[in-house]
Amino acid sequence: MTAHVRRQRFDLHAAGRRLHAERLTPSHAAAGPVLVFLHEGLGSIGQWGAFPAHLCARTRLPGLVYERWGYGRSEGLTGPRVEDYLQREAEDSLPEVLAASGIAEPPILFGHSDGGSIALLFAAAYPEQACAVVSEAAHVLIEECCLTGIRRAGDAYQQGEWRTRLQRHHGDNVDLMFWGWHDIWLNPARHQWNIEAELRRILCPTLIIQGEDDEYGTRAQVDAITAGVSGPADVLWLPGCGHAPHHQLRETVLNTVAHFIGGVCAKISR
Repeated sequence: MTAHVRRQRFDLHAAGRRLHAERLTPSHAAAGPVLVFLHEGLGSIGQWGAFPAHLCARTRLPGLVYERWGYGRSEGLTGPRVEDYLQREAEDSLPEVLAASGIAEPPILFGHSDGGSIALLFAAAYPEQACAVVSEAAHVLIEECCLTGIRRAGDAYQQGEWRTRLQRHHGDNVDLMFWGWHDIWLNPARHQWNIEAELRRILCPTLIIQGEDDEYGTRAQVDAITAGVSGPADVLWLPGCGHAPHHQLRETVLNTVAHFIGGVCAKISR
């Protein structure tokens, strides 16, 4: 399937930073919104694997995958993350990413973990500029299991093997990238972080995907998003699945997301 999707790497500038991106163009593309993929808190283009290309091929829609500031081949961090970095990514950087990539019409946002939170925050800040949101393992409030999972991640990173794997994708960015993510989530000053109030401004359709065994979040995240958004919301709850459903249950996620996107596009074309 991915053989039918052309992949083009390029750099762009957004919010004063150089970012690395990849444009995905399926053969025989259909008219419709662009799929924009927002990676997790330790993610990159490479860590998505073939999933974005598979989804673009399945839906026949073009896609954009990019690496946020401090990740992958994008410009590296120069210091710690600021407390409102997710809001800054959603409200300042993402609009400029879309403009620099030539995306003029409202996109469908697929966000994983931190990327899911960014997708929700963008749709809340710019409700007329989001066609739909797929929120996978996103956080809208902080749970103790999330903090425990991040502490364990820090221990694993210090043991070395995980750092080696991440360095393949993030190169010289890897340490500032990892500790920037780790330290800001564990900062006691941020433990009251909560974006539930912003969700009511989301008007577009939302698909919420969550693994029952996610080590960073529980059903409370799903329930908060479902209750909070003003637009229609569907839930894909996945027993026996952890924090990365698009890898762990790829076909299930592909089928469900493609069906959701098909319904969104059908309403647009009416």
